[in-house]
Amino acid sequence: MSDKELYESLTYTRKNAYETMSKEEKSEMRELCDEYRAFLDEGKTERECAEKAVKMAEECGFKNIDTVSTLKAGDKVYKLNRGKNILLAVIGSEDIKKGLNLVGAHIDSPRLDLKQNPLYENDGMALLKTHYYGGIKKYQWTVMPLAIHGVIFTKDGEKVTLNIGEKDTDPVFCITDLLPHLAKDQMSKKMTDGVEGESLNVLIGGMPAEAKDVKEKVKFTVLKLLNERYGITERDFLSAEIEIVPAFKARNVGLDESFIGAYGQDDRVCAYTTLKGILNVNSPKKTAVALLVDKEEIGSMGNTGMLSASFEMTVTEIIEKLTGSCSLSDLNTVISNSRCLSSDVGAALDPNYESVSEKNNAAFAGCGMVLMKYTGARGKSGSSDASAEFVYEIGKILDDNGVVWQTAELGKVDQGGGGTIAQYVANLNMDVIDCGVPVLSMHSPFEITAKSDVYMAYRSYLAFYNS
Repeated sequence: MSDKELYESLTYTRKNAYETMSKEEKSEMRELCDEYRAFLDEGKTERECAEKAVKMAEECGFKNIDTVSTLKAGDKVYKLNRGKNILLAVIGSEDIKKGLNLVGAHIDSPRLDLKQNPLYENDGMALLKTHYYGGIKKYQWTVMPLAIHGVIFTKDGEKVTLNIGEKDTDPVFCITDLLPHLAKDQMSKKMTDGVEGESLNVLIGGMPAEAKDVKEKVKFTVLKLLNERYGITERDFLSAEIEIVPAFKARNVGLDESFIGAYGQDDRVCAYTTLKGILNVNSPKKTAVALLVDKEEIGSMGNTGMLSASFEMTVTEIIEKLTGSCSLSDLNTVISNSRCLSSDVGAALDPNYESVSEKNNAAFAGCGMVLMKYTGARGKSGSSDASAEFVYEIGKILDDNGVVWQTAELGKVDQGGGGTIAQYVANLNMDVIDCGVPVLSMHSPFEITAKSDVYMAYRSYLAFYNS
């Protein structure tokens, strides 16, 4: 063996996923990513994602677990929780007490939520007050087309679904910003203070109504239109759940169309590949489970987040319908013997901002799915930190199935950090590791992913489900 050959055998070199793929794989990748872009356009909120997941699952033979009394190997079921969180399972041939193969992702994304009393008129314009959700750079949400999505209940209890701004014939909305000629004071501020949260007010109207004895005529016009078209009044906003999201569609990026640009890819790129993987599982050895949860961007709280007991409750239901009963000991045994991939995005190294990353331990767009042994911040705070045994185990599954993958951490040690649902899964006494798709411009209204990484994530989850 030459020195060069010995050197190559002893060192680790990151692979470019595109260079390893056959023509057939690239064709499969493009088809998958076309479907993924359509999924992004249809699912801009957690409710819409969950609804789309149910539709896709039922088309693939999954049944609502509430409609079945018993389960057996090969059965495919799902459980929808409050319209915002969904668990899908394919029952394995092995005793369920030997554990599950779980992949968990989240379907909420940073956005703007309407306040409970949002509509007001000022200086001849009607605007909506918002409260931002998750970690955003506030200035990124100004001067771009926005859409309104969500649900609102009338005083008679009728549920009205809003989706305004997505069709070409729809109006769009926006948050205005200062012209540079008058922005001297604004531009001298820190970027975090350049646009304040209370200034993220959405322009919704400007035409005064032809009405006598009405002071707020522009607001009156908006309320009349809302009532005529949707049957709602201002009071109905008090119990509404309405989100403001970018109005543009997912697009191919680059002359070679190697990237996807879209809103909400954190974490819907992992949610989609997690879902697509479970839909293609037929006869697994271990019971395969996909879990798509809400509220990760604000700490996984609430009854639809990872910290909810809904996961354990649904696993209990599966065990009962599979074996006839489920004690606390049975549930504990199943969970402690289970393995989980926390399917969440990683930060791709950006050539424009290399200084925040440490290249040897950064994720590169186009170099495959990224495994993250730990996340957290500074001294790994808020991280589950996967064991060496589990990292090796998952790496071997990926290698054995021809998956291109890499490892990374979230930026330089003292630069920042972040968390996922992994720590909450680990708290259940389950082996877990973070893995997902590297993303450029994460948490912005237009995030970027490499198509090869989307494809390798799908391949990763499918291989894990079947392992």
